[in-house]
Amino acid sequence: MPRYSIEISTTSIALDTYIASFRDAERFEACCRACPQYGRSWACPPFDFDVLQRLSQYSSLFLVAAKIVPHDSNLTFEEFNTLIRPERIKLESRLLALERQFGGLAASYVGTCLHCPQGSCTRPNGAPCRHPELVRPSLEAYGFDIGRTTSELFNIRLQWSKNNAMPPYVVLVSGLFHNSAQEVSWQASL
Repeated sequence: MPRYSIEISTTSIALDTYIASFRDAERFEACCRACPQYGRSWACPPFDFDVLQRLSQYSSLFLVAAKIVPHDSNLTFEEFNTLIRPERIKLESRLLALERQFGGLAASYVGTCLHCPQGSCTRPNGAPCRHPELVRPSLEAYGFDIGRTTSELFNIRLQWSKNNAMPPYVVLVSGLFHNSAQEVSWQASL
């Protein structure tokens, strides 16, 4: 198993401010439509609900950025995905714990759903999701710009692969939409 280090950063923002400053629904809907998972996963658009209407019931967003830095700079894409998967599982589990504790709605990290074996989502067959209690769309799926989010709210510039070489780090961004008057803390989900 590849070794890595992980840095967790968190911040909170008023949801109306986040929507006004970081949402570009048309741009990210076009990106989603270009993805082979579009309409093929319950975590991906198109949705059977209005995103803004769903989010309008919340006042705040607690954001989590997990920066993963592999110790080996020569990882293959498969090794890199192996490295990310356990962290995604931990992050999503903790977000669901926060969701239960504070109420609200968790938003997952973009990527394939972790809850069914790859290629076995029930959505292409028109069947209901097997794990609706676990599956949460990503912030990108809701139309938010994660590049701006990481650079402006976390001071982290996203890195991309070049010439089939993995980037020096990857950032998993997720969050919790909520109305809690109590301060949401990443430590609260431990």
